[in-house]
This record gives sequence, C-alpha cells and structure tokens, in this order.
Amino acid sequence: MHRLAVGHGHVLHVEEIGRPGGLPVVFLHGGPGSGCTPAQRRLFDPGRFRAVLFDQRGCGRSTPAGSLRANTTAHLVADIERIRHALGIERWLVFGGSWGSLLALAYAQAHPDAVSGLVLRGIFLGSAAELRRYAQGVATPAPHAWQRFARAVPHGERDNLLDAYTRRLLSRDAPTRVAAARHWLDYERALMGEAPLVADLDPRQLAKTRIQAHYLSRGCFGDADRLLAGCERLRHIPGALVQGSADPVCPPQAAERLHRAWPQAERVVVDGAGHGALQPAIAAACIAALDRIARRAA
Repeated sequence: MHRLAVGHGHVLHVEEIGRPGGLPVVFLHGGPGSGCTPAQRRLFDPGRFRAVLFDQRGCGRSTPAGSLRANTTAHLVADIERIRHALGIERWLVFGGSWGSLLALAYAQAHPDAVSGLVLRGIFLGSAAELRRYAQGVATPAPHAWQRFARAVPHGERDNLLDAYTRRLLSRDAPTRVAAARHWLDYERALMGEAPLVADLDPRQLAKTRIQAHYLSRGCFGDADRLLAGCERLRHIPGALVQGSADPVCPPQAAERLHRAWPQAERVVVDGAGHGALQPAIAAACIAALDRIARRAA
C-alpha cells in the first residue's frame, strides 16, 4: 500500500498486487468517484501481473473525501503518470471500465509511449447524448426506478434532471445532499439490477455522488468528438473493447462509435450482459481480453 501526495491537499491511496516482476497493469475504476474494491483484484492473475489499483482524487480511501478542488480529468491523467514514475514502471497495460474507459483513453492519448496495451470495458465517452440518455431515462430498462428518480425533484425541473440533481448533490444543506444522494444511488443500483439502499449512506457514498455531479455536470471536462479524434494516436497500441450488449448504464452505441474511430482495437460483445465488471460473463471476457492484449504487449 502507498500514500501518494499529488498536490492541492490530495493524497491518493495506491495498492499493488501480484508478482513484483510481473507485467505492469493499472486499473482505472468507474464512477467518477466510485473508488476500488477488493473484489476487483480478482480480475488480475497474481502470478502474471503486477497490478496497480488506486482511488482517484476525493474518493474511496484517498483524501480528503469528496474534495472537488483541483479535481478534473486532466488532474487525474497527471496523477496516473505520477504513480507510474513513483513505482518505477516504464510502460504498463491500462484497464479501465465505464468512466475508467474514458479516463484510460484520455491518459493513453496524452502518454501513448507509456502504454503497452488497453483493455476498456463498458465504454463511456462523456457525450451530452450519453449523459441525457442516462439522467432522463431514455430507453431505460427500469422505468419505475427512473420515475421515482424523477419524482424526487419538482415537476418544473424534470426536463434536465442532471442539472437538478447537481444542484442538490452539491448543496450546502446536508439533508438536501443526503436525500438527493440516496435517490441518485438507488437509480444507479436499479439499472445494475440491485436492490435499493437500506442503511444510512456512508461518507464514501456521499463523496461518490458529489464527485459524479461535479464531473458529469461539466461533461467530464472533455469533449467526446475530440476524444474519438485522438484515437489516431492509438493505432499502434494493442486494444480490446469489452461491451455488454444489454448494458443500461453505458449502452453499446458508445462502444460502436469508439470502434469506428479505432478499428484496430478488438471488439468483444458479451451477448445479454449488462454493466457490472464482476458479472460472470463480463468478468470472464475482461480476463480473456487482458490475456490476449498482454501476450501482444509482452
């Protein structure tokens, strides 16, 4: 375990698992703001990989929790490089899912010489269309959950639920923040096929929703078209795109757009699978993709 200060008061929680002399791979978690979990370590063969997992600024075990100061996509890209240099790694595989797929693309385009391969799961590009589809419940497989999500704000604010929730999640009023966070998380859980929360929200959950509101309301501090155009820098890098065909959080359209911009990447469609990285079919596809890309990168 490492604690790495990266400036502006942020200290990152960084952990390494596997064989010290193994093939380096960095894992970029989703969210934004979710942090890493112990279960995610199971994606990496400890006899083969030297896997680096870290909690991004303000979330998980990084401190200060929920801090939005100097917390943008560009800051996170710089943090990944700081971690690589701090650990003495020359080049590494980059594995990112959901929000982590966007961050992985941004990092690889900024530092292509540091990347030996890319495995991306549940593709998210941060476009206005993706954000609206999610927040407004467009073609959602959980209409009742979305209706509860929408009814939690006044009728006049329902045309732009992302803005409505951003105001509440970033409110100075604690009860307003907590109520909005519960609705936000329960909607996400419904899309993942999980039951609503019962216990009181913990500080990490509140930090997660605060960071998500900060990033999503600002288009993730990037531009999807520019991100796709930047794939020209990735032509020489082995890559795989793993996408559940029934993913309700990051639907397949984004993966299709990315594959058109980066046709050299291997496209893996997991029929009938949803969003969760640890769903058996998705996890198996990610592990297999890591194996193939690692063989090409070695």
